[in-house]
Amino acid sequence: MLTPLARNGLIIAAFIVIADLTTKAAATAMLDYGEARVVLPFFNLTLLHNTGAAFSFLSEGAGWQRWLFITLAVVISGVLVVWLTRLKRHETWLGIALAFVLGGAVGNLYDRVVHGYVVDFFHFHWAGYHFPAFNVADSFITVGAIMLLLDLFMGSEQGDSGSQQKGNRQ
Repeated sequence: MLTPLARNGLIIAAFIVIADLTTKAAATAMLDYGEARVVLPFFNLTLLHNTGAAFSFLSEGAGWQRWLFITLAVVISGVLVVWLTRLKRHETWLGIALAFVLGGAVGNLYDRVVHGYVVDFFHFHWAGYHFPAFNVADSFITVGAIMLLLDLFMGSEQGDSGSQQKGNRQ
């Protein structure tokens, strides 16, 4: 039986997956591959396919990296689900962080399994420097990872989440 925190975390993760896959489908339908559609002077929508990991790490591999990343995503997602189910009632911040990472991981996992690559389309640039393109899943993974780090550094020795610890310090 799932706790309310675990259930809500899984619901959040599911909404992230739906938002991610919906925006990727829209980008694929509306954008031509590799052609930038200017939105703001520093932001384009540019459809790209990433066979690697973050920042196109290992994208030049001969295809083996797809299976490595699929395996990693399945294992990490499983660990995150188990972790979510074991959270204490007061660990809401941690639960949200885990849900964000889980939703993003599953969104990108779907792409790797179905397409063999991850669909990216958010493309920021500034003063001639182009940042790696990313997607909704990547955004939630990043925010979730930052939240996990904040929880790690702000949590108490007793394992309370960062938001709980703040209340104990006052």
